[in-house]
Parts: sequence; C-alpha cells; structure tokens
Amino acid sequence: MRTGFSRGIASAATAVALLVGAAAPVVAQAIPSIRDAEIEALLKEYSRPIFRVAGLGGQNITMRIVRADSFNAFVVDGRSVFVNHGTLLLAKSPNEVIGVIAHETGHITGGHMAALRARIARDQTKAMLVTILGLGMMVGGAVGSHDSQREIGGLGQGVMLGGNDVIMRGVLSERRSQESAADQAGLKFLFMTKQSGRGMLETFERFARDEYISDTYKDPFVRSHPVATERLAQLRERVAQSPYASTIDPPALQLRHDMMRAKIAAYMERPQTVLNRYPGNDQSLPARYARAIVANCSGKCSKAIGEIDALIREQPNNPYFWELKGTLLYLGGQRPEAVAPMRKALALVGGEEPLMQTQLAQILLALKEPGMVDEAIRQLRRVVAVEQEDSSPHRMLAEAFYNKEMAPQSDLARATADFIDGQIKQAKIYAKRAQVKFANGSPEWLKSEDIINYKDPNQPGQSQP
Repeated sequence: MRTGFSRGIASAATAVALLVGAAAPVVAQAIPSIRDAEIEALLKEYSRPIFRVAGLGGQNITMRIVRADSFNAFVVDGRSVFVNHGTLLLAKSPNEVIGVIAHETGHITGGHMAALRARIARDQTKAMLVTILGLGMMVGGAVGSHDSQREIGGLGQGVMLGGNDVIMRGVLSERRSQESAADQAGLKFLFMTKQSGRGMLETFERFARDEYISDTYKDPFVRSHPVATERLAQLRERVAQSPYASTIDPPALQLRHDMMRAKIAAYMERPQTVLNRYPGNDQSLPARYARAIVANCSGKCSKAIGEIDALIREQPNNPYFWELKGTLLYLGGQRPEAVAPMRKALALVGGEEPLMQTQLAQILLALKEPGMVDEAIRQLRRVVAVEQEDSSPHRMLAEAFYNKEMAPQSDLARATADFIDGQIKQAKIYAKRAQVKFANGSPEWLKSEDIINYKDPNQPGQSQP
C-alpha cells in the first residue's frame, strides 16, 4: 500500500471553488491518494458491471482511493470515481461500496459535473453584477451625510452578501436535484446487474444519522444533498420494489471485502487499535492478515514473516500474500530474498500489474546488479506505458538509466516525472538536456519537444494550446 475531510455550507462552497477554479485533472492531482494492487483489483471488480450497464464500459474509468477517514465518495469529471479509504473501512459489505459506486456513476452518466460548472460560470457573472451594484451603492453613500453614508453603505454590503447567498442557494438546489437523480440512476444500475439496493440505502441512512446529531444541518436549504427524510423515503420504496432486494454478496466476495478492510485498518490505524479490532483469539483470515501487517509496522519483522508464511500455506495462490512477504523482506533489509516472492506475486496475477511491477523494480534496483537493473528497466517500461499519472515509476526509470550510463534516457524520464508532478520549469530543463542527444524526429526527441513546448496555464501570460 502506498499513501501519497465535514459536509455543510462551508465545504460545499469549497467544492464549488475547486470546480470553477481548476481543471478536473489538476483537482485530482491535489487529492491525497492511496495505491494498493489488492484494493484496486477489488474495486475494479465492484465497478466493472456497474460501468458496463451504464454504457461506460469502454471509457476506462478509474477507481481512486482517497486518503481520508470519513465515509464519502465523489466525482470531479467523467474519468474517475474517488472513494475515501474511510468508506472502504466502514462499509461492512461489498454491496454498500457497490451502492456508492452506482450512485457516483449516476453523476457521470447524468453529466452533473459539467452542468454544475456551467451553472457556476453563469452565476459568477451574476455575482459580479451584484458586487458592482453593491459597490455603486457604497460609493454613492460616500457623498451624503455621515448617517446616510452608513445606511447606504450598509445596504450595498447587504446586497453583495445577500446576492452571493442567493447564488449559493441556487447552486446547492441544483446539487440536491442532481443527488436525487443519481440515486435513481444508481438503483437502476443495481437492478440491471441483479444486485440489491440495500447497500446504498444503508449508506444514506448513515448520512441521515450524522445529520440528526449535527447542528450544521438546521437549514435544509443550505444542504448539498436532498433533505434526508424525503430522500430515504424514496430510496426505501424503490429498494423494496426490486426483486433483488434480499440478494446478498457471494461469500468469496465478502471474504475479499473483509480482507481489504483488515488491510486498510492495519496500515491506517494505530497498532493497538488494530489489535483491539482483531485480537489474538480471532483466527479468521482477515484478522491474521491484519496482525501480520501490524507486526511488521511495529518492527517485529520475523514474527510478521511467520504470520504471512502461515497464510501462504493456507492460500498458496493468493498473490497478495506473496506480495506482502516480498514487501516485508525488503523493508526488513533482506533484499535478495524479497525478489522471489515478488516475482511469484506478479506471476499469479498474470505478469502485468503496474504496482507490483514497480515494487519488483524497486527491489531489483536496490540490489545494484547489472542483470537486475536490466530487468527493472524492462518492468518499468511496461509500467510507464499504462500509468500516465504516477511519477514514481518514471523516477525509478531515471535512476535505472543513470546506473546504466544512459544519460539522455535518464534525463527524459526525470523530465516526465517532474512534468507529472507539475514541476514544469524543472521538467523543461531536463527535457532540453535530453533532446540534444536524441535523433531529430525520434520518439524520444518528440516527447522531449512536447514537454519543452508545453504552455503552463498557471503561469501569467501563458495558455494551453
């Protein structure tokens, strides 16, 4: 696992600012994320049927894990669904997470983010006019008597504040309408995939309990979601009408879900909290998995290896047990011994899994042996062909090329990593240094040229071509 929030009017205003003030990819890059092969594979399994029946099967939508312990999920564009790690930890069944994914898919198919951005753009014009009107009133007040000046000036401030409040209420009203539409679309997708809507219902019942105990939600018109009682009544009726209302998750899928929750808890919570959640007398697979990870995190590497070896004996074809063993050995300083289990893990998933390939390359590079460096380069080249938004494999590739005395390739890999991380000035420096060593018109030369000619929209006087 590699690691790189309250609701209400204040957070709604922040969300609005994000949507207007930045392009969706920039917003996505700023979100603290978690990467894990096991969890990402499970989320793909949860989401694939939903995306398919929603007509999004060919659009390569990515499930992303946000490092935040609250129960929440969201979309900022039509390319990704973001789910907090807290959602995955708190959801007791796959169906709860699948219900959340179905709801967010409803936002994508409804074009809600684009519609909201258009609404906000229109309202920004209104806000500007309101502000001008308010300023005009205050300027007019400056030429009158002292008392009149205060009265008219106060009226101007009231117009600005009241106008912006009206605009925000309008935006939130549209959001509530979108949320209801996403509910209905999500339930339709669950029906089409023959799954229960009870998970979605349980999610929003949880939100309703949160609202009931919070003072933030006294005014229903400043909520970013529909009023809980109305929304829940609609959901309960629709869920009860489905012939799949009582359908439960397959036991094998439930076990994988429980393993995911154990893994998240072990990495994200305090060791004692994890051991209280999974005490030593709990001999279930998820509990033993969690304790193995916690033992390593607590510096008890030998105990952790013993725990994971026992798990491997029970499930020898579980790639994530082998992955964990390789990781534990590497972190424990046993780098040569870490190679075999990581290779085994990669073989068990078919040889192509970017996060495992990156981990294997990291181990191989640490050995500093020529043959191992060559293998690392092969693995990383396959990774960067499919991973467009992660700078880590590019930085490793830069290191590997440097070790092989391939300076131009190393500089281009470094330039690409800096570019992904938004360090545009630094990326251009490395791209220029690399380009002069490549043949004019070669793929490497052209890639360097793209970075050199990029116009950073965040720099004054530049615009994106």
